[in-house]
Amino acid sequence: MRAAYREQLDNFAHDLIIMSTTVHRLMTLASQALIEASLQPAEEAVSLRDELDEVRTRCEDRAVSLLALENPMAKDLRQVISSIYIVEDFYRMGRLSQHIATSARRRHPEPVVPAEIMGYFEEYTRLVLDMSAGLKDILITRDPELALRLTEDDDAVDDINHHLLRMLTQREWKGTVRQAVETSQLSRYYERFADHCAAAAGRIIYLATGLDPDRYMRKRDQEQRDAEMEARMAELERQFRN
Repeated sequence: MRAAYREQLDNFAHDLIIMSTTVHRLMTLASQALIEASLQPAEEAVSLRDELDEVRTRCEDRAVSLLALENPMAKDLRQVISSIYIVEDFYRMGRLSQHIATSARRRHPEPVVPAEIMGYFEEYTRLVLDMSAGLKDILITRDPELALRLTEDDDAVDDINHHLLRMLTQREWKGTVRQAVETSQLSRYYERFADHCAAAAGRIIYLATGLDPDRYMRKRDQEQRDAEMEARMAELERQFRN
């Protein structure tokens, strides 16, 4: 029974990696459609909805099966519960990507975003694709330090979003009201995508350590201080002996 249970857990973990790959592909296509005002990647991104739904349903079925199969140990239960939340983060990331693709498709062949601020969306794209690619690595390695680094990119995305919203509401804004509304909406999609990336990374920290990110950082910092103190005391003791 335990062998079958472990196989189910491994399959669930593999499905998460598949889902993260699908989400990364979706955002790549959606951003290409937006930046290049291209119809083909927008259509491809929208067409991936069924694939995203299929993986999500399979993950949900696996979770139910794992919880019903036998009474899981604490570590296994933590993996199942964390994975359920990660699936929802990935699903929301995929849907946000498809919202971006739909906006690009609706305005084709015209660009949705004015040329003078397209550079911000190119930077958005670089940041969120780095984050989603990093999530796949973290799912494989379960390295909490790698997961923490994702929050730095999330902060950068937040900064761009706040800056853009200020620009769009200033009197100096030269675009139309429609452009301002659509641009702010697209900015929000990228910002929420990054938030879900960071949330998924936090859940992986919990999965790996049993601690939420804040508690993990406090524990890590305390251990570092203790190690530094121990090293200083050892050095003092060595000097006294000499």
